[in-house]
Amino acid sequence: MKGAKSKAETRSTKLSVTKKPAKGAKGAAKDPNKPKRPSSAFFVFMEDFRVTYKEEHPKNKSVAAVGKAGGEKWKSLSDSEKAPYVAKADKRKVEYEKNMKAYNKKLEEGPKEDEESDKSVSEVNDEDDAEDGSEEEEDDD
Repeated sequence: MKGAKSKAETRSTKLSVTKKPAKGAKGAAKDPNKPKRPSSAFFVFMEDFRVTYKEEHPKNKSVAAVGKAGGEKWKSLSDSEKAPYVAKADKRKVEYEKNMKAYNKKLEEGPKEDEESDKSVSEVNDEDDAEDGSEEEEDDD
């Protein structure tokens, strides 16, 4: 069997690899005016915890250490100790839902006449310059 291909070689030539599109490539562009989702109770807790942790450990610059310590502290808290953070998170959630209703209503109405287009001022000026230049060239004849 000299010169014959091994089973491994024939398998590798038969397999095809399909590449997936990049994560950022799928979906439409995000709207910068869309309200951000509210933080969970844990992240509300972490906002306060980071401040106190940095005061107690000023030399520690590790984000991972702060996160790990915060997670352990959160797990050790009782439900009654978590209650203020849960209440803040619920309040933020209600505010978010209100903002989302207003945002969705605005989307349904469509753009108003007063609102400017997506083009920047420089793009508009460039178009004006291009139009002016073409008119001047025609006048030269």
